[in-house]
Amino acid sequence: ANNCMRELRIRKLCLNICVGESGDRLTRAAKVLEQLTGQQPVFSKARYTVRSFGIRTNEKIAVHCTVRGPKAEEILERGLKVREYDLIKNNFSDTGNFGFGIREHIDVGIKYDPGIRIYGMDFFIVLGRPRYNVAHRRVKQSTVGFSHKV
Repeated sequence: ANNCMRELRIRKLCLNICVGESGDRLTRAAKVLEQLTGQQPVFSKARYTVRSFGIRTNEKIAVHCTVRGPKAEEILERGLKVREYDLIKNNFSDTGNFGFGIREHIDVGIKYDPGIRIYGMDFFIVLGRPRYNVAHRRVKQSTVGFSHKV
């Protein structure tokens, strides 16, 4: 008696490349994410100044992209293959989500381009079950029951 409402699914996959500086390296990292996802990535800004790293507040230092649906599953499969499907306990959060990183983006299947160079990236996966949106929707908002949580 499989209950279709209890099946786990990938709600979203967040890909992040943190360069630590704005400029040419960041735009090249954005090209990498665009090649991988086929979507336009978003730039993240620094929250505060860190003198030792040479980072100023509101300086663009990272680029990220959120992928959903079958494309997310396909990219996740390629990322896990790089890690040889081996995750440790610390990769998982209390709420059932998990994340991991890879050292080189060319392992995921993107061709090496000497103009772009090599970047590492972080994968973060948010899992859910059907009707998880009751906690986030605008009308008739409710809480997800304890037994239904991941």
